[in-house]
Amino acid sequence: MVEPTAKVAGATGARPLVVTCVTRGPSDVPTLFRFLAVVAILAGLAFAAMFALATFVEPTPREISVTIPNAKLQPK
Repeated sequence: MVEPTAKVAGATGARPLVVTCVTRGPSDVPTLFRFLAVVAILAGLAFAAMFALATFVEPTPREISVTIPNAKLQPK
């Protein structure tokens, strides 16, 4: 272990060497992984919603009538 007041070798001035120890817990997930996890969860929810709509919703068939102008029916 390095002492917090250790002198740097070859340095003319005696400056304290600051050593910080970062401990990561389970909640300290890097930001990129957290972002990708949120995007993956949202994509999964969107896929599940589309699958549910395609599976459980039945479209109601109905008649439609479209008028075609005579100009399109006449050969030139």
